[in-house]
Amino acid sequence: MQNNGSEKTKVKVYILGKEYEVPSSLTIMKAMEYAGYRFVRGCGCRAGFCGACATLYRTQGDHKLKAALACQKTVEEGMYLTQIPFAPAEKSKYELRELKPSPNILIQHYPEIAKCLSCNTCSKACPQDLDVMDYVQAALRGDLEKVTKLSFDCLSCGLCAIRCPAEIVPYNVALLARRLYGRYLLKAAPEVEDRISEIKEGKFNEEISELMQMNLDDLKKQYNEREILI
Repeated sequence: MQNNGSEKTKVKVYILGKEYEVPSSLTIMKAMEYAGYRFVRGCGCRAGFCGACATLYRTQGDHKLKAALACQKTVEEGMYLTQIPFAPAEKSKYELRELKPSPNILIQHYPEIAKCLSCNTCSKACPQDLDVMDYVQAALRGDLEKVTKLSFDCLSCGLCAIRCPAEIVPYNVALLARRLYGRYLLKAAPEVEDRISEIKEGKFNEEISELMQMNLDDLKKQYNEREILI
């Protein structure tokens, strides 16, 4: 619907079953606040990095159940939506230092990955557009490196697990793979090793002491004016 030129275009949405008219330019999260809802949970970074604002919705005339992050997705006409405070999922218990990066370690802790139907529903649900199905298949093969690389940007929002017809929890599988790969297989960066040695030798003691004595305003100024190397 279009209001007069002095007002923003608005759309009709349904939040937890109740009808509201909200500006069409808003994200789901901002639209809910516009409608009077106050977030006390399910709201973190507001920028698509934390995965706390998982949302399920349908739109009028479309039977498909869709998923998104409320801080990223803008509202649509006839959108029926609800927030998900968290995705209930059991995580395998383990002591990382007691594990070895063997080819079958992931399927030992998450045998449900063998039920993967290769339907790609998990990938379609991912708000980060990750190839979730591909890393689940890589996990089934025991390819820790590929799982790590394909899942590196995972937010653990839970939408892939909610939509999976085989009831797999891909983000927990990927988390174990990344931990194993980082601890046992990823080569240490020589620059990091060099810097650690310099810190232990006291190279930066004087600079650290100066920072510790600065007031908050001076610290903020130095931080904002720092040189950023890309």
